Amino acid sequence: MTHINVLDPGASPLDYYGFELRRHREAAGLTQRQLGEIINYTGSLVGQIETARKLPTLEFSERVDAALGTGGLLSRLVQLVLRSQLPAWFQQTAELEARAIEVCTFQTHVVHGLLQTEAYVRAVLGAMHQQGLDDRTAVRLARQRILEKDVPPVLWAVISQAALLQEIGGPETMRGQLTHLLSFENDPQVNIQVLPFAAGAHAGLQGSYNLYRFANDPTIVYTEGYGSGHPTANPDTVKDCSLRYDHLQAAALSLKNSAELIRRVMEERYGEQRDVDGDPVA
Repeated sequence: MTHINVLDPGASPLDYYGFELRRHREAAGLTQRQLGEIINYTGSLVGQIETARKLPTLEFSERVDAALGTGGLLSRLVQLVLRSQLPAWFQQTAELEARAIEVCTFQTHVVHGLLQTEAYVRAVLGAMHQQGLDDRTAVRLARQRILEKDVPPVLWAVISQAALLQEIGGPETMRGQLTHLLSFENDPQVNIQVLPFAAGAHAGLQGSYNLYRFANDPTIVYTEGYGSGHPTANPDTVKDCSLRYDHLQAAALSLKNSAELIRRVMEERYGEQRDVDGDPVA
């Protein structure tokens, strides 16, 4: 007989998810293998998720909700599960990010996490080590769900031109990443400006930072170091960083000109190289 782990649903969001998955599966009279066949996953994976040994994905959760008629329960829970897997020092900031009505970010050398493609995420997170990369990638991508809410936050992103030229993951990954940035060109909720090298000395020379603005709470400034995050509502810091952001936006290219620069970099730096016969060069 297969050993059945006894989960404490109060131990963590992941344990609670596994407990609810098992409870609803058993109520439907299905084995792990039978549920797996219905949702096109292995019974082994169902078992690993039920025993909190494997992270569920949004796609898995949506399929289970449909198969078991849970009314979207697991699709809602998976957001808490994935957020709980973020580094401890970032979890509070992820909650702020999810509640904000406006997010303003300045990035000096990488594209902001809310705008990263899967391939770009994998390249960034895998730069030092590959352990748990699939789960870490899924966790970061899950943050982007806030842009799909019924009332999403307004996102303003000022990105240094250096971030467009820093080749992360290779030409194909960068081509996909810049294509993704251009997909927001006509989206008033997501506004991307490039700070060109020609801007020279600028108000963000001290480094990247985010501003989170809320309907009824004070604005938060967030800065980040190696393995640490620093959110603050200090009024002087907020005032200074808000003013700096105004100056960064003024020094950056317009939305239209930014898109033109992104497109030009994508084509000239990361476009497919072809041989004399017009075939892509490996």
